[in-house]
Amino acid sequence: MVLIEEESQNDQVNTRAVPEVSADTVEEVTGREPEGFETASEGEGDGETDERPAPPKDDSYEDALTDEQLQQRALSQVNDVKSEGNKLFGAGQYEDALSKYELALQLAAEIPSATEIRSMCHANRAVCFSKMGKYDETIKECTKALELNPSYVKALLRRAEAHEKLEHFEEAIADMKKILELDPSNDQARRTIRRLEPLAAEKREKMKEEMIGKLKEMGNSVLGRFGMSVDNFKAVKDPNTGSYSISFQR
Repeated sequence: MVLIEEESQNDQVNTRAVPEVSADTVEEVTGREPEGFETASEGEGDGETDERPAPPKDDSYEDALTDEQLQQRALSQVNDVKSEGNKLFGAGQYEDALSKYELALQLAAEIPSATEIRSMCHANRAVCFSKMGKYDETIKECTKALELNPSYVKALLRRAEAHEKLEHFEEAIADMKKILELDPSNDQARRTIRRLEPLAAEKREKMKEEMIGKLKEMGNSVLGRFGMSVDNFKAVKDPNTGSYSISFQR
């Protein structure tokens, strides 16, 4: 069963409201009394009006709050778009889900704190491509997710599965070994390695035979000029090392 990444409570972007700034808070932050805030000493005098101009207002605190609010709103929007993508995926609308995840990635591109959600969106796009049988694209998206989060076990697992579909057994084994480095108790990765190692060895042997066949064709084209062929040369495989020795026969 394939699962799309959902944020847990720890994954959810914090969108809590910025606390209301009271007059006491402004005084504590700026180190002076805010304009219009009357203290006990004010109003006690001879009734004369203080004509001194008020000091300039310090807007840096308000500006900082505004920047924080804008970033939180942007992150909230990214989460909303990603959730829409998850719903589309659940409905089997993989192309539309891909578009939503891509939009979320675009919105998150300029947000420094959005690294984790960007990684999750790439991983979710990888699942969509896998469902569509586009395993090369699955591998690309998983790689992007891992560039943002190298310890992303689910992305490693999905990439390994895509490699296996394409018969990239060596690459799949490498991803599974990385999973074991991150999570030594992962039995699935250990079982997969045991299952894929014979397939990888078989593929290596097949590639050797194909290479030898091509070399024979090339050799015959050259040796034929001298009345010989590669059949005059016998290749004997060493069962211990797997290497070959060549002997000439007339």
